[in-house]
Amino acid sequence: MREVVIQIPTFAAEQNIDIDVKINGKKRSMFYRVEIVEWEAEDEETQDRVAVVRRVIQEHEKDWELIQIGIPTRDNIPIMFRKKAERIESRI
Repeated sequence: MREVVIQIPTFAAEQNIDIDVKINGKKRSMFYRVEIVEWEAEDEETQDRVAVVRRVIQEHEKDWELIQIGIPTRDNIPIMFRKKAERIESRI
């Protein structure tokens, strides 16, 4: 599937994003979730932070797929998931 990039405003909390689009005249809804993962004080080393991101991805709900890992800051990292297509199409 080809991707369309849509800029969304910066935010500090977790957000769900619902987008309705028309593709060749057919309406399709897409659902995204952005989670902000806070670094813990003991996760100062890079390897520890990688382990935190890996754990969040592995433990995430299975009907969501990883789309993007954002740019980490000193305090957190944004991770974006998209609802898997087979789940979306059954709801339309």
